[in-house]
Amino acid sequence: MIKIDSKRQLFWLCQYCGWLAYALLTELMIKMPGQEPWVIHLPHLVLDTCCGFFITLWLRKLYTGFRRKAAGVSISMHIISLLAASLLWTQFKWHSLQWFYGTLWQPMTWFDFGTWTSASMTMLATWTAGYYGIKIYLDNAEQRHQAAEALHLAKESQLKMLRYQLNPHFMFNSINAICTLILKQHNANAVAMLEKLCDFLRYSLYTDPLAKITVQDEIAILQTYVDIEQCRFQSELKVLITAEPSCYALLMPSLLLQPLVENALKHGMGQKNSIIIAVNFTQVADKLHICVSDNGAGFEPSAPTSLGIGIKNCHERLQLIYPAASQLTLGNSENGGARVSISIPLELAENKR
Repeated sequence: MIKIDSKRQLFWLCQYCGWLAYALLTELMIKMPGQEPWVIHLPHLVLDTCCGFFITLWLRKLYTGFRRKAAGVSISMHIISLLAASLLWTQFKWHSLQWFYGTLWQPMTWFDFGTWTSASMTMLATWTAGYYGIKIYLDNAEQRHQAAEALHLAKESQLKMLRYQLNPHFMFNSINAICTLILKQHNANAVAMLEKLCDFLRYSLYTDPLAKITVQDEIAILQTYVDIEQCRFQSELKVLITAEPSCYALLMPSLLLQPLVENALKHGMGQKNSIIIAVNFTQVADKLHICVSDNGAGFEPSAPTSLGIGIKNCHERLQLIYPAASQLTLGNSENGGARVSISIPLELAENKR
């Protein structure tokens, strides 16, 4: 976006360059082919150009006030100002030329008046069109930039909201589990679980929600979450996390999988006394594939997406981060459990490139 200071500098650059071009063209096309001596037409050209330069500055100031008027009034005032400026410029050019010839009060013929006034009007109208054309272009560019910036800020806010959307039940259940361990005097387990919970919350709150992390880091924080749940469910929960060696340095959104694992735990544990959750990372062509599956009851065929915030959260984040370049599919595994598959573009961490 061109800022105010830059706009002012651009105006003066165009003003100087435009009137310099006017002087050169006038000299080459009118003055040199004419019969005027150099000692007359060169000073007159300088005065002519300077007068036009300052008249357009006066017009610019008037135009700023005219834009605040109603459309009809503004157009009328623009036309009147152009006519007045053209007449003023014409009279200055004529009388300054006569002054150089020593005939200051030589009257203009109607032919000279019409010719010179038409030339002045054409030049000032061209300047006005260029002035408004550049101004409208810059204003539209600024509005597009502001709209894009507002959209970007809204997207960032939405992504942050989705990243910070931790399930409150997870917090309540974890704290209750810690209290239960303390009451049973399993202090070592309670301290371990509390440390894991602090690590997980610290990571969730202090990590940039818009930054991507490596698969290796995502596995580490996911394992921290799993360890917390493991303290609650003990042997009833088993989580297997596997990844191809080539996947560890690839980038992905942070904490993308925690809601999916939590969703699998919530819906799968209700069907069985124990549950196995598998998280697998693979690289296929130019895509990173992630699969989260469990051995629970699976999705209902009639409404596989009506499982609440976990899958919806994940899907919305993918759509915002990878517009039209990501894929999230739901289905059931051969053993009947639920399966969530994610496909995102390959992106290698900077320090691994």
